[in-house]
Amino acid sequence: MEQSEATLRVDAVTKSFGDFCAVDGLSFNVRPGRIFGFLGPNGAGKTTTIRMIVGITVPDTGTIELFGRRINGMTQDHIGYLPEERGLYKKTKVVDQLRYFAALKNVSRKEADKRIDRWLDRMQLSEWKNKKTTDLSKGMQQKVQFISTVLHDPDLLILDEPFSGFDPVNVEFMIGVLSEFRESNKTVIFSTHLMETAERLCHDILLINKGRKVVAGSLREVKESYGRNRIAIRVEGGSTLPAEFPGVVSVTEKADEQILDLKADADPQELLKQLVAAGAKVTKFEYVEPTLNDIFIEQIGGTK
Repeated sequence: MEQSEATLRVDAVTKSFGDFCAVDGLSFNVRPGRIFGFLGPNGAGKTTTIRMIVGITVPDTGTIELFGRRINGMTQDHIGYLPEERGLYKKTKVVDQLRYFAALKNVSRKEADKRIDRWLDRMQLSEWKNKKTTDLSKGMQQKVQFISTVLHDPDLLILDEPFSGFDPVNVEFMIGVLSEFRESNKTVIFSTHLMETAERLCHDILLINKGRKVVAGSLREVKESYGRNRIAIRVEGGSTLPAEFPGVVSVTEKADEQILDLKADADPQELLKQLVAAGAKVTKFEYVEPTLNDIFIEQIGGTK
């Protein structure tokens, strides 16, 4: 991808606080119409990077460009930012604070009201329009904050731990909402600790640790580059256990199957032949693709 095609370009950005370097020479591009997973452990530098993108703070060195222009006051109107630390006015009615947030992004009152009604309906909150924040559950409050983030129809949506505190039902609901952004050519940066959710939503990922890039690329590229010779197997009978075959490095027991890690040069089909020859009934035998969680643990587990 050419740099000119990027919605967002972060180039050699560094940010320190005293002697602590939070972001260290970080570079990445975010492509238009994609959901970009910005991943890493606590303290990796994700939130600091996001705050530089939205102009809350500025880099010590390096540049950040949105649609080919340096980040400035005008570019901010194209960004919707949902921070990890939520903030709504507790004694204010939902509709009034949504109007206020829309006005901050230069949305007219008439247009804001149309968008508010549409989004409240989409979020199943229409009956709560004239309620105060304190009358809403935590999940409802988070939905209202999300609405405030998208009312001005941003081209770039930045979500920092958007599912924090949501119950499983609302997580599924919000995944559906974000999938709609994926279909409308919007660009989404999605920062989370939830690897399974990122795997479901993201086209591209960037994994950072201690302020530096560790893994980057499309989800497919990353998975293929970390592919292991790993097999899920379910076996009944037989005189020999799978762990006893040449080429098997380790066996992980699951509830009703085993996960076998094989040597890189081991032939899974040869293992299957040997199991059958030993009298085993093989009811499952399939390649296991590494998950984002596997990659996260492999890359970050021993370096925190």
